[in-house]
Amino acid sequence: MSNTDITQRSGDIFNKAFNYTIADEVKAAGLFPYFKPLTATDGNVVTIEGQKVIMAGSNNYLGLTNDPRVIEAAKGAIDKYGTGCTGSRYLNGTLDLHLILEQKLAEYMGKEGCVLFSTGYQTNEGAIQTVAGKGDLIFSDKDNHACIVVGTLCSRATTLRYRHNDMDHLRSLLEKADPDAGKLIVTDGVFSMSGTLAKVPELVKLAKEFNARLYLDDAHAVGVVGPGGKGSASVFGLTDQVDLISGTFSKSFASLGGFIVGDNSIIEYLRHQAASHIFSASMPPANVATVLKALEILKSEPWRIARLAEISEYMRTELRNLGFNVWTSESPIIPVVIGEMNNCFRFWKDLFNAGVYANAVVPPAVPRGQSLIRTSYMATHTDSHLDAILSGFRKVGIQHGIIDANGHSNIA
Repeated sequence: MSNTDITQRSGDIFNKAFNYTIADEVKAAGLFPYFKPLTATDGNVVTIEGQKVIMAGSNNYLGLTNDPRVIEAAKGAIDKYGTGCTGSRYLNGTLDLHLILEQKLAEYMGKEGCVLFSTGYQTNEGAIQTVAGKGDLIFSDKDNHACIVVGTLCSRATTLRYRHNDMDHLRSLLEKADPDAGKLIVTDGVFSMSGTLAKVPELVKLAKEFNARLYLDDAHAVGVVGPGGKGSASVFGLTDQVDLISGTFSKSFASLGGFIVGDNSIIEYLRHQAASHIFSASMPPANVATVLKALEILKSEPWRIARLAEISEYMRTELRNLGFNVWTSESPIIPVVIGEMNNCFRFWKDLFNAGVYANAVVPPAVPRGQSLIRTSYMATHTDSHLDAILSGFRKVGIQHGIIDANGHSNIA
């Protein structure tokens, strides 16, 4: 049946799709900021719609996606193993590379065991519903990533959401909970929109006090924060106090896939019981080899973590000095609050025309009236890149009345 043959009818499950017009309206206005194809990239500068722009919206934190050593490792794996595994890890899809990577990641993260998943999303979605089930309680930060939310929904556990980073609210929920129920506290380590860190010391204390297990999603933290880039718990020297830590390979590790580390007994349980692991094709050889090489570079070139921290502090300070509201960012993720959704789309378009690509983030990803431009930075950004980004933000910010020429904010 062609699209032209489909007509709306009462009770049609497709009516929600037929009535979805928001994207078309934004496209018609020439402001649509999503699904833009890159036709060339060196990591820091990309070509989109024939225009070269500085990339200020990538999660390529260490700048390794175009590193020749990483590319060569991926090519070598294809030459040796082919392009895919054509099966799950559970059956025919385990390579020696998978086992080597699991061992090296466990050692790097300071945990006993590690298991790989085919995507970062599947890691959290699968692990949470495997660990928690009917009769258990999950305590989840309201700003957690969508994959955590889906994992809690699929688990059949009772999920209680606490206000973002509000430890008093979390305590009140724990105090009211059945002391005999299994309990899991789950949170992003670095929050993907605000760039803030979880309050790991307080979370550890609450988990111990109320006999709960603690799970950190460090997708935006591993290879980004802490000594050697070992994640949010390492910032506070508390890695050994966190039960499970998950991560992704689509950011600092320049690839695709995910992992979770913890005590061997828990990891082996996930390896044999997590549906998203045992019923998904395993990570292709090139992806695994890419991660192995990226991990090697991360450990041998600590300047990347130091440079990333330096850039993050510089951009936070300078964007604030220009008058922008960047919330309480503590990482290379730095939001620039614009306000209403359509104003955010217009700001994004003019920023793109000024030579800077960042990400427009609108409800429901953020609260109404707090649409923002999400910027994120790479260790390989040069000072000239950073100053060009700031120049673009200043020009467009004044043009749109978000800031004035004296560095003052014009929005609440």
